[in-house]
Amino acid sequence: MTRTADIVINRIPADFDRWNEVLALILRAFAFMDGIIDPPSSAHLLTAETLRDKARRETGMLALSGNRIVGCIFALERTDHLYVGKLAVTPDCQGQGIGRLLMQAVQDFARSRGKAAIELQTRIELAGNQAAFARLGFRETVRTAHEGYARPTSVTMRKTVS
Repeated sequence: MTRTADIVINRIPADFDRWNEVLALILRAFAFMDGIIDPPSSAHLLTAETLRDKARRETGMLALSGNRIVGCIFALERTDHLYVGKLAVTPDCQGQGIGRLLMQAVQDFARSRGKAAIELQTRIELAGNQAAFARLGFRETVRTAHEGYARPTSVTMRKTVS
């Protein structure tokens, strides 16, 4: 069992070379969604190279237990907020507060960048994720549909970080 006190959150350095590990972590963490969400998760489109490119455009952070990567998160800077994506915690460490630590790190980063809020999207079908984000202070702002869908497929949630 990993203790939150043993977790260190670091920004992904420019010379980072463990993208295959981050990809494997995201795919494991998102696997439970297969067959539940429609359309399928964009995580299936990721490669080590696309993650490397993502980190060039966004701020990536890792949760580390020793040298083991146990979580990640990416934040894209927008005019008045940070957009958070690909929050993932390895399944054997979920429920231990690592996601909360990653979200706190992004919130602190948003404040340091003068952003008023952080925003994310989760899928309509993932009521548990929506409830978890609500417990962290996020509020639903809008429901949207992926291209080609007539029904809402995503819930946008926002949190003020003042």
